[in-house]
Amino acid sequence: MHKEIQKMKEIILVYLDRSGGLEKFVHDCKKYNGIAHSVDILLTLVSIVKQTSVIFKAVFAPADSKQSYAVYRFVISINPSDVAELDATLGNYVLHKPMKAAGIFQSVCFIAIKTLSLIEQLQTEAQISILLKPTHLPPLPSYVLSLSAFPFNYTSKRFYMSEGIVIAMGTVTKYTQGARFLCTGETCPFSEGFRYIRVHLPGATESATVRNDFVCSLCSSPLQEDMKFRVLGDKQVVEMIDAKVLNALKGYSDHKSHFRIQTFTVFLRGPSFIGENFKYLLSLTSSSCWRFTATLANIFASQVVPPGTYNTLKLAILLSLVQTCEIENADYLDLLIVTSDTLIIDRLLNYSLCLLPRGIRHPSSSDIFPSVSKDKHGTGSASIQACSALLAQGGICYIGDLSSYKKDKLELLQSVLESRTTTLFIPGKKYGEEADQQMTISIQTNFWSYVDVGSSPKKHTARDSFLIGQMDLSLIPPNLLDVFGLLIYNEFPLCQLSFPVVHHVLQKAINPEAMLYRVSQQFRTQDYEEFILFAKNLHVQLGSEAENLIQGYYLASRRVRRDSLHGSNLSASALKILISLSKAHTKLSLRKKVLEEDALIAILLFESSLTLKHGKSALCIEPNAVFPFDLSDENSLQQRDIYLLQCHHQLLQFIGAYSPGTYVSTNEE
Repeated sequence: MHKEIQKMKEIILVYLDRSGGLEKFVHDCKKYNGIAHSVDILLTLVSIVKQTSVIFKAVFAPADSKQSYAVYRFVISINPSDVAELDATLGNYVLHKPMKAAGIFQSVCFIAIKTLSLIEQLQTEAQISILLKPTHLPPLPSYVLSLSAFPFNYTSKRFYMSEGIVIAMGTVTKYTQGARFLCTGETCPFSEGFRYIRVHLPGATESATVRNDFVCSLCSSPLQEDMKFRVLGDKQVVEMIDAKVLNALKGYSDHKSHFRIQTFTVFLRGPSFIGENFKYLLSLTSSSCWRFTATLANIFASQVVPPGTYNTLKLAILLSLVQTCEIENADYLDLLIVTSDTLIIDRLLNYSLCLLPRGIRHPSSSDIFPSVSKDKHGTGSASIQACSALLAQGGICYIGDLSSYKKDKLELLQSVLESRTTTLFIPGKKYGEEADQQMTISIQTNFWSYVDVGSSPKKHTARDSFLIGQMDLSLIPPNLLDVFGLLIYNEFPLCQLSFPVVHHVLQKAINPEAMLYRVSQQFRTQDYEEFILFAKNLHVQLGSEAENLIQGYYLASRRVRRDSLHGSNLSASALKILISLSKAHTKLSLRKKVLEEDALIAILLFESSLTLKHGKSALCIEPNAVFPFDLSDENSLQQRDIYLLQCHHQLLQFIGAYSPGTYVSTNEE
């Protein structure tokens, strides 16, 4: 048997070489290893005045090129006919024993990686996960899976082809592709390294990959998962019926056959990935921790607004998008925009909302949160309506103009944003039950809203009676303002729209489908969907330097923003919001450790939000703190880096003056 396996390994190498699979495999390894490469990419940064294009050519490695993974996953396309011609035994394995065939491919790929030094961080063969993807199957009845045939003898673990009609489809959710476990015994050799690797196999459930009852084979101590190395992928549940079922739905039949309609469930699984243009952009901007996200915000949503406009708002939107997940006690990031130009803001938010599978625009005529009503089928029992917030679970709920809601709705919204739960009371007498019931429902979604200051009879602009930088936001209760993660003032009042914005609106009105900018073709909406899906599932950790910077700013701000009547102006959730913003910027930068640079962007955004509510503090930042000027070329990106370094130095002075007991690392250079 060993000689047979060895022969199949040699045939696999020959097949991969002839089919081009080996070249693709080496290219896929580069993505994991971050091998430096030279690329030409047309990176369009459109300035507001001059619509110029700048060509960059550089040699860089991605920012986290040395990232270790629990599992390195490879999809190998394979032609069963070509394999069978090279070796009948291997062809039989591929068609009828695909799991064993994948194991042989795994061994070959591991040897290739080690021999050619393709992935430096790879340690064990168990870390290689191979998915064989046949280009076709033999056109024979035995390879077709049909639930209308009898007998149903589909117990073999081999490839089948199935065709049918999809009648239901679930949303794209996450599953664990691979995980790393470590022995909890301190002296055990398997308390480190990659001895215990769990890899998802086709047909397995989530609990087969990740459980809490695994024990060490050496010392019998419990195993604990190292969450930093969990690898996630996408899955989608699809319900199908056989195409022959359509005959039963024609209304009548010439014969007396009886039909029984039954669906079967298919799990579609695949990896998360980002487009090549984003990878190139990341490599081109890797010299700075700020340039990638700046460029991303600059060109984002070019289908809706011109590149280079609304940059602060677009960055905030991207940060909120990547801070979406379905985990309890997650880092939420809610946005409240102050604007008098609701048309463009509404278009921008609607466009951004569609980048997520669970992006829900709340209709103003219905309830935002779950409600109780009588069952419509006449039973008289209680029926709980999910409403917008629950439908947006793990995504975004866009609730429109906040100033249009009545006091009771605003109070409920404030309560939910504070606790991330809502409570339903179900009176027993009303719904045919003996006892009353109370149900608490978790709300795991980010909320977006705006305040239309132009619709109020009051003039909501900065006035002499207010502190410098403060706005009149009396339309919204102060406590509700505090529970929103970010308060953002849009850059252009309605009466002062810039020429590119006016030009864009007119051009879109004439031809709604027109591509006005080259960057819209390079970074399509689908590319952003894939990018956000990848970034939002990164597991990031808060670095000690970033944590100290956030803590120092928080303590200093509590001392500065305080009055004798009301105490500190900082809400109880301020620290959590700062951490959420920092983690979001890290994810958007495609990193896994929160750096001081990420914390600085979070602090500047948060301080801008505080300035709108309470006026300027001793920190005294610019009105557009994160984007003080236009980004039109590489030189402007460099100038922004210099400006942000100055902000960092100013922040350290602020912390030293008002929170001297806080340890914050300083760079003397």
